[in-house]
Amino acid sequence: MFGDFFSRAIIAGTGLAAVTGPLGCFVVWRRMAYFGDTMAHSALLGVAISILLSINMTLGVFLVAALVAGALLLLQRQATLSTDSLLGILSHSSLAVGLVLVGFLTQVRIDLMGFLFGDILAVSEQDIFIIYGGGIAIIALLAINWRPLLAATVSPELAEAEGLRPEVSRIILMLLMASVIAIAMKLVGVLLITSLLIIPAATARRLSATPEMMAVVAGFLGAVAVIAGLFGSLTWDTASGPSIVVAALAIFLVSLAVPTARLFGRRQDHGA
Repeated sequence: MFGDFFSRAIIAGTGLAAVTGPLGCFVVWRRMAYFGDTMAHSALLGVAISILLSINMTLGVFLVAALVAGALLLLQRQATLSTDSLLGILSHSSLAVGLVLVGFLTQVRIDLMGFLFGDILAVSEQDIFIIYGGGIAIIALLAINWRPLLAATVSPELAEAEGLRPEVSRIILMLLMASVIAIAMKLVGVLLITSLLIIPAATARRLSATPEMMAVVAGFLGAVAVIAGLFGSLTWDTASGPSIVVAALAIFLVSLAVPTARLFGRRQDHGA
């Protein structure tokens, strides 16, 4: 009934949602939405550098995103500017430098709109292997570091008192975000990655009683948004990446009508 390209898009998109959902919970809990934008914007710089150096694009995007995260940590220690100012500088600078470098690559044809907004319908079997292989690794690392990450999110001071090293947890979280941005770029584009991280997690927060259940619900809602967005894109001939984000937004708006009592899991008090 549907072409292979559509089936591959659903498989890739749902696999990505299973990763962005749990990781997005920490973005919401830590109020790191602007940080997510900063790392997403750096992806275009990673694309340009990858082409210049003839290296794997996914690897190049990851390395640049990780370097931007490291630069933020170093600049924060200088304590000369607020974090939001530093994020603004890094976000717009990395995007601008990336666009300038792309302009110099006249010998290479670059689909700039594809990188900005993604093209999930063009995903290949190799891309699916990268998404699921990288996704399994990210989820595994997230599960292994769940307790220290959650403790550092609730109270860095208490986490440090318990010997959990919140600064290390923060670095791990930044590297995981760099990884998911690298594998998500081709699907939803650098301008929409943060939406896929934030909107399902924000929706799940209203419906879940525990942090663990919120992570599961966020992944599920992200997958629903991917499927609904792709079918909507097919029906109304709209761009696939933005359609997925619009579907996620629609689910969030519907969730606003749900009473504040959590639907999934027993209600527990937690700091996240």
